Amino acid sequence: MADNLSEALKTLKLTSADGASDSIEGCLDCLLKALAHNNVEASGKIQEMGVLPMMPALLSAQNSCTPKVANIIAEVAKNEFMRSPCVEAGLIPPLVQLLNCKDEEILLQTGRALGNICYDSHEGRSAVDAAGGALIVAEHIKALAESTDRDTGKLLTVFCGMLMNYSNDNDSLQAQLISMGVIPTLVKLLGVHSQNTALTEMCLIAFGNLAELESSKEQFASTKVAEELVRMFRKQVEHEKKEMIFEVLAPLAENDVIKLQLVEAGLVECLLEVVAQTMDSDREEDVAQLKTASDLMVLLLLGDESMQKLFEGGKGSVFQRVLSWVPSNNHQLQLAGALAIANFARNDGNCIHMVDTGIVQKLIELLDRHVEEGNVTVQHAALSALRNLAIPVVNKSKMLLAGVSDVVLKFLKSEMPPVQFKLLGTLRMLIDTQADAAEQLGTNSKLVERLVEWCEAKDHAGVMGESNRLLSALIRHSKSKDVVRTVIQGGGVKHLITMAMSEHMIMQNEALVALGLIAALDLDCAEKDFVGSSLVQVLHKLLTDERSAPEIKYNSMILICSIMGSVSWGERHINSHTTVRSRERTTRQSSVGVCPECQKAACLLRSLRRIFVIGEAI
Repeated sequence: MADNLSEALKTLKLTSADGASDSIEGCLDCLLKALAHNNVEASGKIQEMGVLPMMPALLSAQNSCTPKVANIIAEVAKNEFMRSPCVEAGLIPPLVQLLNCKDEEILLQTGRALGNICYDSHEGRSAVDAAGGALIVAEHIKALAESTDRDTGKLLTVFCGMLMNYSNDNDSLQAQLISMGVIPTLVKLLGVHSQNTALTEMCLIAFGNLAELESSKEQFASTKVAEELVRMFRKQVEHEKKEMIFEVLAPLAENDVIKLQLVEAGLVECLLEVVAQTMDSDREEDVAQLKTASDLMVLLLLGDESMQKLFEGGKGSVFQRVLSWVPSNNHQLQLAGALAIANFARNDGNCIHMVDTGIVQKLIELLDRHVEEGNVTVQHAALSALRNLAIPVVNKSKMLLAGVSDVVLKFLKSEMPPVQFKLLGTLRMLIDTQADAAEQLGTNSKLVERLVEWCEAKDHAGVMGESNRLLSALIRHSKSKDVVRTVIQGGGVKHLITMAMSEHMIMQNEALVALGLIAALDLDCAEKDFVGSSLVQVLHKLLTDERSAPEIKYNSMILICSIMGSVSWGERHINSHTTVRSRERTTRQSSVGVCPECQKAACLLRSLRRIFVIGEAI
């Protein structure tokens, strides 16, 4: 075979110059046989003998040999090491030119050649892009989409594969195809050629490439893609085929419009059927399919309209089925069930209904099952659901009475930031406007100590922020001297002062209100922390910063008033420093000058007194 190939290559080089088509065709047949026998070896020989640079001329002749030349290029380009040489030999422009002919066999082999050259090849894609090949192929697909002829089906499959290879993992080329309008055409192919397995699979792979791009979602939403995909899903029995459809559905379902379309097309019923079929199986593929189906179910609930449609006033069959997952022994279903509840709990009406129908108890029982070495994702999901349910005011007392705060406190020892974050958020929602609960939690020294520890969690900004906010909330909602003293003794004051300088205005306000209550309720105990954490300096900065919002300045002044109204703390602080300065002058030590903090405090006190005197006079 090797000798025949070498002879054919030599003959081809000689005869291609004089254009003897019969001799050329025989040589091409020999090359195709050699490639079929050992593609890698034959391709290497073709490159070694310098035959590739002859191919452009053979392609341009457009005779009976043309399909075979294109076929040889397609076979050669199956090898990664041959793709760049194909580009360097100038094969792309004549191949793209052949896309304009009417002969189906030439189009088929040309599509294969271009698709293989583009596969995982930046050079190949760039060359096809420069020659305008993608647009011509896209127009062919559009023109042939309605034809159900068998040979046309093969050609469409090759062209779709070519576009897939051309754009795979390349955002700019995918965007180019989207702008050409290929998405509606590919969706049409799914409907017209539903019996053509090879073509529909190629369309699905192409969808998978394009669906990741945000710009594609609008085009997909304007088609019947949801109906076609659900119809295909219902027909599939093989695991691999279902997985292919799942891979397209997941990115598409990130779009709220398409979420609703998928729900209306009946996807949820399909997913519930998959869950029912796989939930008791230990087979690896069934476990994977259960996860994919339940995850997609949760994703569909992220859309407001799709979620509300499935909720159906809390009486929907889908809603009830999802609730049944929570007490399951399957961690994946527990997770999906808790996340689904969290997603249903996105408006007050839903939350109130769910609390009234006993869902809180299901979540408490679920968390109790995961206290000791539990599943972190389930813990996180259940806490997320409880946090959302606790937002309506009418739910707070009911949830506290059900023992939610007690079960949440069991996770204080968790070292997992996602769990810590949700734990803190849940407690903060629960105590909002609930004075008794805030006082009970605020006097829990273990909780306060943990909060102070997490206030220093600089590696986890979310945990640090929520810890500060909960610390503030305990004081603001309880207005209790016992809580204030627990926070002071636990070392929380300095964190509240730092929080007052947060970049988030809401956190600044929360901190200032809490500090004002500390000053009003137990200034003597807090004085050392106020001084040590430069409270006056912080207040001065807030009041003099032009960027500070009016409410920030207002709450800063309220805090100063609280301090001024309590045994003239500011003046005592100033006098103590003045005495030190006098003593320093007497012993002729180096003067440290006027304490900057004292200057600011005195200035603030004088200014505020003047304001209040004028206010009284008015």
